[in-house]
Amino acid sequence: MWDDQKSANELFAKLKALKEQWEPVNNLYKSVSELLELSKEAEADDMPDLESEYNKLNNEWGKLETKLYLNGEFDLNNCYLTISAGAGGTEAQDWAEMLARMYLRYSERQGWETSIIDQTTGQEAGVKSVTIYIIGSMAYGNLRCEKGTHRLVRLSPFNAKNLRQTSFALVEVLPEITETGEIEIDTKDLRIDTFRSSGAGGQHVNKTDSAVRITHIPTNLVTSCQSERSQQQNKIQAMNMLRAKLLEKKRKEESKQKEGLKGATASADFGQQIRSYILHPYQMVKDLRTNVETSNTQAVLDGDIQEFIDAELKRN
Repeated sequence: MWDDQKSANELFAKLKALKEQWEPVNNLYKSVSELLELSKEAEADDMPDLESEYNKLNNEWGKLETKLYLNGEFDLNNCYLTISAGAGGTEAQDWAEMLARMYLRYSERQGWETSIIDQTTGQEAGVKSVTIYIIGSMAYGNLRCEKGTHRLVRLSPFNAKNLRQTSFALVEVLPEITETGEIEIDTKDLRIDTFRSSGAGGQHVNKTDSAVRITHIPTNLVTSCQSERSQQQNKIQAMNMLRAKLLEKKRKEESKQKEGLKGATASADFGQQIRSYILHPYQMVKDLRTNVETSNTQAVLDGDIQEFIDAELKRN
């Protein structure tokens, strides 16, 4: 512990996240125990007050329950969220940028830190792809529910006739994995390219080849990072993402083998459509996995998506 500060900090971060899950539940347990004791001694006239207190505690439990579903292997970890525009040119690229804003606002609501570590902008508007690094308690556990294709239907602001347009964007979420015994990466299998960061410029940006792109030759998986000031820091971030991608690929292959043995027919494809955002001819956001829907589309696009995440955690 004392000799390895980095490992100690990671351990304390996990401990803090577990305490955030446990302490509210423990406090609720104590409150329920006290209510039970009171109910044993209560007179008939006291029952309405006790029932009101019970309803209050029951509502508190409803809010806490979903946090206990965050018990996956990497659910407490930070994460990388990548949004890629689908076919459709500028319209799809604008939709990808809208989704990026939605997740940045959601992270802000959660009190998480965010930074855009890689971005390819569109020619006219929006982004072709963007990767956001999110630091926060249970960031991956919550945002893994957002993996998949998101569909937008609206009147196009980029069409001269203002016609209705359907756009798609793919959301990918990977946990931050600094080390794992499951994945061994041979440096001989890597091609590392450096290039100048794209951006608005400044004292450092665009002046040195600090951005890093890593290609894993056997799998053709590619990761890149250009947000840090030094090439070495960008390389560390890109390697963390590559490690997570290789682990995800391995898990998918294992899952397909198991499904083949069980004779499963349902697709668990990571790219399948999960949610529709309809802004015309009516206003509605509907999750196609859980059937949770709302007409308050503006709130959703402003980051109010916890209802969808909680429903998907329960479904799983």
